[in-house]
Amino acid sequence: MNVGEAARRSGLPAKTIRYYEEIGLVSPARAGNGYRDYSDEDLHFLTFLKRARGLGFAIEECRQLMTLYRDKHRASHDVRGIAISHVVAIDEKIAELQAMRATLSKLINACHGDNRPDCPILDDIAGAQ
Repeated sequence: MNVGEAARRSGLPAKTIRYYEEIGLVSPARAGNGYRDYSDEDLHFLTFLKRARGLGFAIEECRQLMTLYRDKHRASHDVRGIAISHVVAIDEKIAELQAMRATLSKLINACHGDNRPDCPILDDIAGAQ
């Protein structure tokens, strides 16, 4: 199947599929005319990548997961380790976002929101105390 059909069936944009090929995550065969020829297995890997990216795994983590997925002699603890590291990163991001939310909520409450020019939100962003 061509890249357009692979895109339709995998739910990924054709540009993303081409990028995944460029960085070596997928390697479709080439037809006699030089066009990409995606197999059902390629489609399966593209769907795998879409799901992994949807869970927030970075490209390099996806590369590791794909390598492990293709290795039928893999140790599941290797996969688990990648997932645990990812959850730790997610927890750190959640903490950062909660801190940002708390700071912005505090600044919003300090702002009068009237026609005067003084603004504690801009003052904080500018580093003015």
